[in-house]
This record gives sequence, structure tokens and C-alpha cells, in this order.
Amino acid sequence: MLDKELLEQQLSELPLYLYHFIETKELLFSDRIRYICETECPMYGKSWACPPGTGTVPECRERCLSYPKALLISTITEVNDIANIEETLATRGDHEEITRMAADLVEAQAGKVYILSGEACSICEECAYPHEPCRFPDRMNPCIESHGIILSDLAEKLGIEFQYGGNIVTWFSLIFYHDCGVT
Repeated sequence: MLDKELLEQQLSELPLYLYHFIETKELLFSDRIRYICETECPMYGKSWACPPGTGTVPECRERCLSYPKALLISTITEVNDIANIEETLATRGDHEEITRMAADLVEAQAGKVYILSGEACSICEECAYPHEPCRFPDRMNPCIESHGIILSDLAEKLGIEFQYGGNIVTWFSLIFYHDCGVT
């Protein structure tokens, strides 16, 4: 069993804005989110972390729900100009590092984890998709929305503000795990 008290103490030492333990059955999946990826995101079809490289929404749903629990984490940071996409995206690296630290804490107790994060993967300058396998599958975290998860629905259920206004950048990640240490 996951020692939630110990994990919460460890998480409190990370620069997280918030965290919530959830049951994965609380997640709402929708093909609408995938449609937005396909029609509006420039990364669609260019990365293993994005559709269609992540699989269909039903496949993603099945993968996520194979883990009964998840830890939702969030970081926030302030930038000078939220409209400056380069400045905003430059804050993502810190979030990804914090996500990895939180995932390592969960994995130490629960065994194998599955991580979803907040944008397309940016580890490689050019992704191997679709001609070769991912070069760093243990470090690549697919995007939450790539799996069809409606993050705003989860945030609303948990009473989390999704947009803080001003020049605040909010990042979310989901770390899926088995509570009994099954790998």
C-alpha cells in the first residue's frame, strides 16, 4: 500500500502549487479534445507524445484506467507577458523536472507509473515519429489532452481554478499508479 502520509510529506518539499489524489474512474475522456488536437495544434502527427502517435482515445482511456489511481499535480509561475509564447513555454522545463521528481516519489512506493503532462514532448529537437520508435520512452511524457482527458472537468470537480489570470502560467501533470505496488 502507498504510504500516503509519507508521500504527502515528500510532495510538500517540492515546489508544487497543488496536488490531489484521484481515482482514475473520475476522469472524463472525449474525442472532442482529440479533434481540437487534430484541427488546432501544430504538433498533431509530429510526435509520439501527441495524437495519433499516442493511440486512439479508447486506447488511451484503457491505458489510463489500467491504473486505478492518479496524482494530479500543478505548478504555477509568473512571466512578464503571458502573450509571449516563447517566454511562457520556457517555464515548461521546470514543470517537467518537478513532474519527474513527483513521479519518482510515487514510483518508489507504487511501482510502475504512467505520466501525462502539459504539452508536446520537447526532449528531441526532431521527434523520430512516425518512422522510428521514441528515442527516450522512459522520459517522454505524452500530453494530457492527447489522451482525450478533459482536464477542465477534473479541475472543476476538485474545485481547482484553471486560469489564474494576469501573467500566471499554470501547468498540470497526471501520474498514474497502482496503490498496491503492482508493476
